[in-house]
Amino acid sequence: MANKRIAVLVSGGGTNLQALIDAQSRGELGGGEIVAVISSKAGAYALERARNAGIAGYVLPRKEFDSNQAMTVALVEMLKKLDIDLVVLAGCMIIFTQELVDAYPNAIMNVHPALIPSFCGPGYYGLHVHEEALRYGVKLSGATVHFVSAECDGGPIIAQKSVAVRHGDTPETLQKRIMEEAEWKLLPEAVSLFCQERLSVEGRNVIIKEESV
Repeated sequence: MANKRIAVLVSGGGTNLQALIDAQSRGELGGGEIVAVISSKAGAYALERARNAGIAGYVLPRKEFDSNQAMTVALVEMLKKLDIDLVVLAGCMIIFTQELVDAYPNAIMNVHPALIPSFCGPGYYGLHVHEEALRYGVKLSGATVHFVSAECDGGPIIAQKSVAVRHGDTPETLQKRIMEEAEWKLLPEAVSLFCQERLSVEGRNVIIKEESV
């Protein structure tokens, strides 16, 4: 089984990218290798994290394209040139269009800071997700890793982990706890399963194959 080549798409600080880099350094990505970090913004700290780990960084600035579709077409071209097998959205704030899904069916992963189908879809990103969870009064939130489909946050779910909401939580404290207890664990685990070729999709269900002994 050939090593899977992974591209991580980022827009900001890159904490989920760091979780993947750390997992890779521990040999926990199932034979996958992060070969590219692509940022929608120049100067994103995630690019510094890539540089520190010896991973090639690229900038595809959203502002240089007149639409998300134009940017998506350029991104797909870049991914194909880099011979990418798996695309991971890790805090990437761009809603990509159908061209990306068509080019990488069931090979694009996103991590979302809530238990989908709660608090997801257009407008639910960053602190907005946690603000809504607290406003609604849920006792559990968490994170979801899913394959990306044309529908925002609507693709088949790979893994979920719940995190308790505590009395007195702010959007910031809840965000931090969900990152530390769920996102940073789930995302490397899901990437590892993909790289081991242990994931298959049947309709909306992601089947996880048992590890061969």
